[in-house]
Amino acid sequence: QVQLVESGGGLVRPGGSLRLSCTTSGIVFSWLSMNWYRQAPGKERELVASITSGGGTTNYADSVKGRFTISRDNDKDTVYLQMNSLKPEDTAVYYCHTQNWVKIDYWGQGTQVTVSS
Repeated sequence: QVQLVESGGGLVRPGGSLRLSCTTSGIVFSWLSMNWYRQAPGKERELVASITSGGGTTNYADSVKGRFTISRDNDKDTVYLQMNSLKPEDTAVYYCHTQNWVKIDYWGQGTQVTVSS
């Protein structure tokens, strides 16, 4: 059974930081690229950051470049999203995602991030 479990969300003030974690099981984690998406109320889900299987290549949405950092620990089957200089517009539910080699998508349950003073 495949499981992606996010944690680390919460309420933070503008300018603050949070670190999200996504712990996985049931997949060959070290073979797969991993992604973080987010969905704000009334908006479509958007890709925030991606990391290749070995961690050598990362990509970011323009809106988070320079503020967010995606990383992974293949020994722990976990992917992280370090979020700094948070803004109110970063408020969303953040989801961990991967797709296996037969194009099956796996999603976590999401973790709420709220940026507010």
